[in-house]
Amino acid sequence: MDFNDSPAEAAFRTELRTWLDAHATRRPEGVPEGLGAVISQEGDADHVERSKAWQATLAEGGWGAITWPREFGGRDATAMEAYIFADELRRYDVPPSVFTITLGMVGPTLIMHGTPEQRARYLPRMVDGSEVWCQLWSEPGAGSDLAGLSTRAEADGAGGWRLTGQKVWTSGAHYARWGLILARTNPDVPKHAGLSCFIVDMAAPGVTVRPLRQMTGQSHFNEVFFDDAPVPATHLVGPLDQGWRVAMTTLMNERYTAGTSSMGVVSPAPLLDLARRATRNGRPASADAVLRQELARVWVEARLFELTMYRSLTRAARDQDPGPEGSIMKLSATGLATHIGEIGLSLLGAGGTLAAPDAPEGGDWPMARLFAAGFRVAGGTDEIQKTILGERVLGLPPEPQVDKGKPFRAQASQ
Repeated sequence: MDFNDSPAEAAFRTELRTWLDAHATRRPEGVPEGLGAVISQEGDADHVERSKAWQATLAEGGWGAITWPREFGGRDATAMEAYIFADELRRYDVPPSVFTITLGMVGPTLIMHGTPEQRARYLPRMVDGSEVWCQLWSEPGAGSDLAGLSTRAEADGAGGWRLTGQKVWTSGAHYARWGLILARTNPDVPKHAGLSCFIVDMAAPGVTVRPLRQMTGQSHFNEVFFDDAPVPATHLVGPLDQGWRVAMTTLMNERYTAGTSSMGVVSPAPLLDLARRATRNGRPASADAVLRQELARVWVEARLFELTMYRSLTRAARDQDPGPEGSIMKLSATGLATHIGEIGLSLLGAGGTLAAPDAPEGGDWPMARLFAAGFRVAGGTDEIQKTILGERVLGLPPEPQVDKGKPFRAQASQ
């Protein structure tokens, strides 16, 4: 790996930084925004509108979806350029994006599997911030085993479909205009083979969105109910009954997006800044030898995470297939986010959990610690990541699959 920008990457960084300096305000040097501050902002009443306005500004400057092909409004940016974009952006005071799923997961899926008509209708409105999308994947009975989902899409006799079922943990569904849903269209084949992918109108009759309250006090994700909700024939994405292949494209893009933007989530810089300012019994907190050891451990963990991310980006830059780094980074990130949150709260003392979001002592730390618990589930549970590493890296025996090769209808009736 080469940790220095190539001449082309350096030029890209300079161009981006010049544009950002003209359109946004820099944060204090050396202290990027931490996870807690990002989560706190998501609770602001105008957060979605601020994010849409910023996305429109990015689009006007040609930065709306840089990794997309130019023909769809992108810049054909490399994996390293995408990382540079995320790295530079977190140094500026801009609203957390509500377009991560829209631009990083759904858009690339439509580019690969959508019809020309679907691309022409939806992609421009993603890039310019007009329409937000959500991803309707997980269900109460099918989270880790996504292929076991039971939401049905049944033909309506007029060429379209009717959706019936429930999704859960759907981030942003309460403000999304459209959703990409995976539903079962054929229960008489093995579970992976009978799924199809559709575009669903989140304002259609029969679609009910119920926000779920989290420990943070906010509602980032939702449960969504479908009661005979209509889906036009033109909203099928990819071939019928081949939705699993479409879903894997979306998940691949999810890991890619997470890999280029995760460093800001687990950056130790806000914690180290807090440690420099905090006091204990009238003395600088940094004078505590045990605390210094914990801070050193966090710094080392964050550095290892960063190096693993560079390794993953190097593979992508060389057009190599993704390795196990994605699962390694996900496991590392959840543990690191928890560790950072715990130390941050300990620095604030007994009243830390009651600190206001704008407290000079760092009131966003309670939010960071509470959110870290859910981070172990989001984007694939820790247990799933360990299974992937055990089977695909260590060569351990695979998990038993008692339903392999059996029709889904037979499994559902057991």
